[in-house]
Amino acid sequence: MSLQIHPTAIVSKNAEIGKDVTIGPFAIVDQKTKIGDRTVLRANSHICEYTEIGEDCVFHEHSVIGGLPQDLCYEGEETWVKIGNKVVCREFVTINRATGEGQITSLDDNCYIMEGVHIAHNAKIGTGCVIANKSGLSGHVHIGDFVVVGGMSGFHQFVHVGSYSMIGGMSRVLQDIPPYSLASGAPCRVYDINRVGLKRRGFDSESRRTIREIYRIIYNSGLGVKDGIAQVAALHGDTPVAKLIIDFAAEAKRGLAPRITKDWHNKSEDR
Repeated sequence: MSLQIHPTAIVSKNAEIGKDVTIGPFAIVDQKTKIGDRTVLRANSHICEYTEIGEDCVFHEHSVIGGLPQDLCYEGEETWVKIGNKVVCREFVTINRATGEGQITSLDDNCYIMEGVHIAHNAKIGTGCVIANKSGLSGHVHIGDFVVVGGMSGFHQFVHVGSYSMIGGMSRVLQDIPPYSLASGAPCRVYDINRVGLKRRGFDSESRRTIREIYRIIYNSGLGVKDGIAQVAALHGDTPVAKLIIDFAAEAKRGLAPRITKDWHNKSEDR
């Protein structure tokens, strides 16, 4: 297989195109772009200036990658969108460049972004994330690794979502969602650990029990979040699952989302 460019496509001579790339009908590739090997651009997709795409990606019809940020603070500075390997963006996905000289909007490897999703300036999406149809991520939103986002969810700017979490559809996410969580609602609230997702990612029963105990301390001990985190550090700080939560809390921008009232005691299914 070799480079395939449909006769109706418009490809800048200054674009850097890898091996075995396929560029479909009426697709547009601007200058100052880089497209990795075996990536596919379907009909009417548009790769804008200052966009770098990895290998084995697929961009479906009418996706627009690297458009100017929808930010009144943007003043024409050089900013980028950088996308990893094996990323799929379905129809009408829009991903905007960052605001601030040299800043980046980024998606890591193996993400699956469904139809109509908007990812705004300076957002950072981790590895292996799935974001379902019509969801919107505002500027500076950070999503950890292996996060699943239900359709038509909206994210306030600067919100952080921890790795291995799952956000229910039609959620309105106003505060940070800690790692390993199941969360949903408008406004979004934490209501359990992501037990099924954790099993699928290879977390054993002992790790799941530790995560549940950590959130019992944070949410149900009466200590408050700050003191609860300190207690978690004292009791479980040497475990990898606790370290991820502690580090996340230290970098939280909008405060941890509250939990739906419930008891976080160990459940039999975590054994």
